[in-house]
Amino acid sequence: MKITDIRATTVTVPLEAPLRHAAGAHWGRFVRTIVEVETDEGLVGLGEMGGGGESAEATFRAMKTYLVGHNPANLEEMRFKIANPTASLYNNRTQILAALEFACLDILGQKWNVPVYEILGGRLQSEVPFASYLFFRYPDAKTGAGEVRTIEQLVGHARELKQRYGFTSHKLKGGVFAPEYELECFRALAGELGIDRTRGDSFRFDPNASWSTEQAIWFGQAIEDIRNDYLEDPVFGLHGMRRTREKVRMPLATNTVVVNFEQLAANVLDTAVDVILLDTTFWGGIRPCVKAAGICETFQLGVAVHSSGELGIQLATMLHLGAVIPNLTFAADAHYHHLRDDVIEGGKFEYRGGRIRVPDAPGLGVKLDRDKLAEYAELYKSLGGYNYDKDPLRPDWTPIVPNTRWADPDDARTPSM
Repeated sequence: MKITDIRATTVTVPLEAPLRHAAGAHWGRFVRTIVEVETDEGLVGLGEMGGGGESAEATFRAMKTYLVGHNPANLEEMRFKIANPTASLYNNRTQILAALEFACLDILGQKWNVPVYEILGGRLQSEVPFASYLFFRYPDAKTGAGEVRTIEQLVGHARELKQRYGFTSHKLKGGVFAPEYELECFRALAGELGIDRTRGDSFRFDPNASWSTEQAIWFGQAIEDIRNDYLEDPVFGLHGMRRTREKVRMPLATNTVVVNFEQLAANVLDTAVDVILLDTTFWGGIRPCVKAAGICETFQLGVAVHSSGELGIQLATMLHLGAVIPNLTFAADAHYHHLRDDVIEGGKFEYRGGRIRVPDAPGLGVKLDRDKLAEYAELYKSLGGYNYDKDPLRPDWTPIVPNTRWADPDDARTPSM
């Protein structure tokens, strides 16, 4: 079996409302690149990558010069063909590799008539639990609905998500407003959904490394009475995390300062982070995440599954990863419930009791809805991309690290996007 073609299509899929974060916002939609890898046997595997446009599509077209004629089962050979750590030093292709690995694993599962989790060692759980993943949100520009800015709006939104989807772990994405205000928000959230350490829900907070170490220590100490899963990326850099960890009595987690094996080794030798958030895109595929989880198991570091704004194809990779790693003791992250739609057949995956069932059809277990793919490809051509690292209501604003330029929680304007 050999690869005969690689195709890439950029889509944009609407969100319920624009999501705000420490570096800017998702402007009411996600932009993703859908990848299709075809073989001489007629099998087509699916991959997905964040971002898109002509440059991304051209990059995947360029991969044909490397991979046409390549056996999709030779995944290690493919890694060095397109992401050799020295040859590709100046054109990092980790996320490109990830999308192609997803597609090749999908092909192999179809070829061998098994789900991807069987290729990865076998399923340990049939459902993966997820956290609620709460954001401060701008109102939808068309309807005016969906805003999360005030404490009352945040608590109400969290209560609605818990009732609708069954979440029992709740993550708040911060770094938008001043730490003092976000502390009020987080404590109100925990107070509403269960501050009891033994019977209540659990919580996690992520300011996207926007704080100074001193702010991180102050905030961390102020929430020690809450049943926290962890405090995620309060500061940037291993040493800043290490300083914070010395002063705060809860696990620290990261998806920014331990995202490859060299950084993982540094963290093992001098621990700064307790929980590694494994991202199937950032680490270069599902298989590297499984390898990293094995190292974390050996050294008794926690692992969780990170979200980078997925549609259904990447969510499937997250589910297969969550199914096979034995040390997944935390609920996974997913932006997924903020989406209005998807590009896979049958529509969006369903949450039941805060969990999503792992697909058990051959390969990744998802197929493209060609009509949806065409619809959202046209929507991308109409709307184009957006500046992820800009706030639409603060056009001259630039985030610094540590940040001191916070948004105003009393600003009730609705941006036009």
